[in-house]
Amino acid sequence: MTPKIHRSSRAAGALVGSAVGDALGAPFEFGSPGQFTAHFPVPARGSKTEMCGGGSLGWEPGEFTDDTQMALMLAGSLVDRGGLEEADVFDRFRDWASANPPDIGNQTRAVLGSGRPWDVAATEHFARSGHAAGNGSLMRTTPAAIKFAPAGTAATMDAARRISALTHGDPSAGEGCAIFHELLRVALDGGDPLGAIPSALSLVADEHRERWATVLAPNWTPEQATESNGAVWPTLGQAVWALRTGRDFAEVLRLVIDLGGDTDTVACVAGGLAGAVYGMGGIPSRWASAVHGRVPGRGGRVWRLADLQQLAAALDSGVQQSYDPGVIPRIGPAEVLPGIWAGNLDGARYSDEDFAVISLCRLGEPFPHPVHRMAYIADNEYNADLDVMLADVLDDMKALRDEGHRILVHCHGGASRTGLVLRGYLVREEGMSVEAATAHVAARWPHLGLWNDSFTAALAGLADKND
Repeated sequence: MTPKIHRSSRAAGALVGSAVGDALGAPFEFGSPGQFTAHFPVPARGSKTEMCGGGSLGWEPGEFTDDTQMALMLAGSLVDRGGLEEADVFDRFRDWASANPPDIGNQTRAVLGSGRPWDVAATEHFARSGHAAGNGSLMRTTPAAIKFAPAGTAATMDAARRISALTHGDPSAGEGCAIFHELLRVALDGGDPLGAIPSALSLVADEHRERWATVLAPNWTPEQATESNGAVWPTLGQAVWALRTGRDFAEVLRLVIDLGGDTDTVACVAGGLAGAVYGMGGIPSRWASAVHGRVPGRGGRVWRLADLQQLAAALDSGVQQSYDPGVIPRIGPAEVLPGIWAGNLDGARYSDEDFAVISLCRLGEPFPHPVHRMAYIADNEYNADLDVMLADVLDDMKALRDEGHRILVHCHGGASRTGLVLRGYLVREEGMSVEAATAHVAARWPHLGLWNDSFTAALAGLADKND
């Protein structure tokens, strides 16, 4: 675990991570185990990535499904209303269901289409069917976990149960959401969610505790599941197993998608937890940059990475950050290294679209370039995961260069962050010392900024790995 990651990065990581998992798993939904690794035995960092799209419903590469659509409706209500108003959430869900989304769970469809009021629809359905412990309330609850985490354990677990009960009358589903909320609360605070499992289980209703304790036990594995992962127990159990087993965000997602079955939902849940643990910087930029989608019944807006990051900030702190950088005088692009160009924000924004662009600063709308990676690095001392982010960027650059792309690296001013990546590329790929790489870039890019000591330390770490 990485306790030094700033809370805002964890909140963004949770919300973006859940959407990334949803989109990454969607093409493999209801497939057999091992399909993700069969398609992608090694990381796909070139112009075509693991965000491949397809599946039975023909998803676009990076397009999220009903899991994230419902999460966004829940988040919108929480932000607009300043808290939880179940009737408003239910109305938004019902409007969405009435708009015929391409993917909606049977349990959720039955409740939202019943015509019954919000406070009885799910209960009456459960009384009739006796079956309501699907994973449809767990998949959408990450925004509420972010929103209620500052209020403490009791408040966040109570909110989880109440929101789950809007569509899932079986209390088992609500208990799973409550556990998830508490684990995410701990992760957002920089703690170890796996270590928090025993205390979370102690707050589960007596009649449900043993079943939840079984699937969350340290020695539980997915092979021991007694239901398909369309049920709530194995969904959370598999997500926690992957978090316990994987070494980073990417491996956590690979593990759960390779389990097969309800891959988008299990990866959505795992992505929320892993995103809170590893932070926004731990999510591969090739995945986060591609994630997008619309919410049926809520207008034609296309949600993208910056929108999700803004929403996470609003849920976590109540303040939506502006990602609109405005217009600035253009600098570049100019070729600094063979095949690698540099620029500032508008130098890159208005460059030829055959560039593969690597953005290192906050953006509003993405650029029109077909190959565009967004890897936000702050120009301060708060990048606890800088080594991870830098390695991710450099790996993508090498893969894109190997494919023959012209690469354009930029940040807002084209100075410090741009210089970090250009120098890092020379250190890692050309074996230069930090001093030689700095001199090489400075001679070709007069806008190089050298004020960030943490960047210098990161470059020194790269150089050490070459020795």
